[in-house]
Amino acid sequence: MRQPLLPPRLQPGDTVGIIHPAGPVRDEEGFAQGLQVLRDFGLHVRCEPPDGSGPDYLAADDRQRLAELHRLWADEEIKALIAARGGYGCLRLISRLDWDFLRAKPKWLIGFSDLTVLLNGVFAQTGVVTLHGPMISTLARAERDTVLRFQECLRGEFQPCVRPAGLEILRGGFSQGRLAGGNLTTLTHLLGTPWQPQTEGRILFLEDTAEPLYKIDRMLTHLACAGLFDKLSGLILGLFDPGHDDRLEILRLNEQVWQRALELTAAVKCPVWGGFPAGHQRDNYALPVGMEAVMDSFSGSLDFLPQSCRQP
Repeated sequence: MRQPLLPPRLQPGDTVGIIHPAGPVRDEEGFAQGLQVLRDFGLHVRCEPPDGSGPDYLAADDRQRLAELHRLWADEEIKALIAARGGYGCLRLISRLDWDFLRAKPKWLIGFSDLTVLLNGVFAQTGVVTLHGPMISTLARAERDTVLRFQECLRGEFQPCVRPAGLEILRGGFSQGRLAGGNLTTLTHLLGTPWQPQTEGRILFLEDTAEPLYKIDRMLTHLACAGLFDKLSGLILGLFDPGHDDRLEILRLNEQVWQRALELTAAVKCPVWGGFPAGHQRDNYALPVGMEAVMDSFSGSLDFLPQSCRQP
């Protein structure tokens, strides 16, 4: 494929636009605090609350959510688009995106969870690198390292992640590949669609929340049966939780997920890491989808390679 395009870095005084491509904001106070974090970065914020049209599980109807994304992307003053929150709704928009328009005006698209659809879809269709990272609804409660790394990425600085707390090297090795992935449930729903991510030679990262073990097992097995693990360069498992903050139960769940992932990737023998700080917990390190990265299991370091991308 053509060398991916890295969106321009943000400078103090730049403006970011807040998009609502999925569910409605439920926690107004947390949302306001998240906006303040961006302002503390020295950024201006453009945010127009949606009107709540459409089903109550969507921020607005499809037409309005799509128009908002295209309008903010077209605005020359706006340098990045950050999702208000996840939930559900991005799958309803992806077939209507104007890929030529998005490709012609590269800028950061940021979020996680349901945004997995858009992050991988936009990269696959346009070659523009996207950012799996905090959303407005999660930014205020994020750990300090998560916020600092997020700010660094917006500035165009991609520092290595060296043995973050909780990281487990489940299968060692050294690998290099472009980053792909995100939320396991959302990614599974892309199978069989034109936006199913390519995983051959890629480093795939996966995370999820509020899913019991048997459902996680079923989805991982589904990915394996669909061939997504056959030629992986590496697999990074983020944080999985049962939907509540019982640390012992979270540990047990992740250990069982790790074991199943090792079984499903036994033939490919790629490096597999577990417990990487990416997901719905307070630790959610920003990961550039489409940028090449290196997994070094000896040092426990994930190194990003921005030189693998071209500048606009």
